[in-house]
Amino acid sequence: MADLFARFAPLMAQRDQLFAEGRDPFSVQMTEVLSQTEAVIGNRRTILVGTNNYLGLTFAPEALAAAHEALDAGGTGTTGSRVANGTYAGHAELEATLRDFYGTKHAMVFSTGFLANLGVLSTLMGPDDFILMDADCHASIYDGVRASSAQIIRFKHNDAADLDKRLARLADKPGNKLIVIEGIYSMLGDIAPIKDFVAVKKKYENVYLLSDEAHSLGVLGKFGRGLPEQEGVEDDVDFIVGTFSKSVGTVGGFCVSNHPQFEILRLVCRAYVFTASLPPAVIAAANVNLGLVKKGGALRARLQRNAQQLHAGLSELGLKIASNASPVVAVVAPDPQVAVAFWRGLLDAGVYVNLALPPATPYGYSLLRASLCAAHTEEQIDEVIGIFRDVATSLGLIDAPRKRVAAR
Repeated sequence: MADLFARFAPLMAQRDQLFAEGRDPFSVQMTEVLSQTEAVIGNRRTILVGTNNYLGLTFAPEALAAAHEALDAGGTGTTGSRVANGTYAGHAELEATLRDFYGTKHAMVFSTGFLANLGVLSTLMGPDDFILMDADCHASIYDGVRASSAQIIRFKHNDAADLDKRLARLADKPGNKLIVIEGIYSMLGDIAPIKDFVAVKKKYENVYLLSDEAHSLGVLGKFGRGLPEQEGVEDDVDFIVGTFSKSVGTVGGFCVSNHPQFEILRLVCRAYVFTASLPPAVIAAANVNLGLVKKGGALRARLQRNAQQLHAGLSELGLKIASNASPVVAVVAPDPQVAVAFWRGLLDAGVYVNLALPPATPYGYSLLRASLCAAHTEEQIDEVIGIFRDVATSLGLIDAPRKRVAAR
């Protein structure tokens, strides 16, 4: 009998080779969370620079109070899907808050951001339709389009000209076309040229645009609504998908839209119909924190300063950064072996970042992925830069310590 898991043998061999000695990301445990920016890992106080907690709202007092109250009033869970017994008053209130926040007519809340992408993308397009997706889209988008019956076409990352060329070839074909992009891309931190994509969309008929704002919600725009708000194209984006697990500081996902028939999704979207709904405490925290996101201009300004400080400091060391300054700062290592050693060195010295290796990364990059928080202090970021310098020097990635950029 063939081994059920035999096809994963190459992956496991690579894992065993890379992590034969020392810790791997799957074994890291935060035994105590001290704040938005620090935790105890392996009995060591560690600066967290890889949590996607962009605005630091995981400990917002207002959200904690609302979550405690909802926990006491509604219990630990709903034990049902939204269409069975799992829609509470809080779910409807949260959807109303999302409609008000985005200025849209419709909003659906899902149990995770992954399920939001999976559900919406697997449902929207039929067998005679086409999905044109950016090549660097998140795994949840890939899974969503694969679960659809539509024909799937990838275009070059952030390349509006390539999208235009591919849409031109479909101009005479019947069926709807859906363009799928992200606001900020999670691995490298680069930002979509959304105005260019909107211009391409407007050239053709029956073309819709969906933007995943997971990493730009709370980060971009005057009120934190993400890249479409910042670039003034909200009316041209037909569907916005997002998550509560980053800037909103809890868990869950959503989709908002002005499409007049959007509510049909509640009847036909399997990831919505057949998944247990979010617990009352989670819903209450998300509802409160969305209000804090809307009023969080000062937090966004602080986050951008922190991102610029870390990006400038690591660049000054001579390290290769994958994109321009954004709340995601990805350092490119020469190969997976060096990346693993770099990641372990940082962790041993008290800095937690994300290790990202091919094939899960764009361009085959091996990445030390940092994500900033508005709650990081200038002193913490300076300490992180210093530890990056020491570890990079020990690995021979930089010849000698260089003068670091002064704190801003």
